[in-house]
Amino acid sequence: MDKGNEETLEALKTAIEAELTGHEFYKNAAKTTDDPKGKAAFERMATEEMKHFEYLRHQYRAVLEQGTYDFSKKLARESQEHRASPIFSEAIRTRVKDSHFEVSALTIGMKLEFDAVKFYESCAQKAADEKARQLYLELAEWERGHYEAFQQELEALKEDYYEANQFFPM
Repeated sequence: MDKGNEETLEALKTAIEAELTGHEFYKNAAKTTDDPKGKAAFERMATEEMKHFEYLRHQYRAVLEQGTYDFSKKLARESQEHRASPIFSEAIRTRVKDSHFEVSALTIGMKLEFDAVKFYESCAQKAADEKARQLYLELAEWERGHYEAFQQELEALKEDYYEANQFFPM
């Protein structure tokens, strides 16, 4: 196997692991939150991460067995509705003081998604094949959408959360 394919396989393996980690995190977040809208959002995120995992695993097998990506299999288009709508219901504001898990989940989710964006952008820069470059850019854009949704929600909750828990700057 040539060096280019070895690097491609390593990149795909890292991406597969990251998507599976994201899937598990969001699945557990959905089980843990008491907010029904948050539960649905985390379940949707878990499903999206699993779709990415399955697609990337398919590509890994194609590169391993055939030496190249298999672009006959398409990455499913995902709904972008999560970008415009809040993740949690308005009811979370009535219990914001005790929303430690939800705030932590948003923060961890942001970190996972930010790291994914940077990783996929890096893969796109290194890709020798234009279709592979486009694939990684598309994945980066979807992960950026997740990051921005979390960031928007965290910003909306942060001041109320800080005030309710008496977090004040020194």
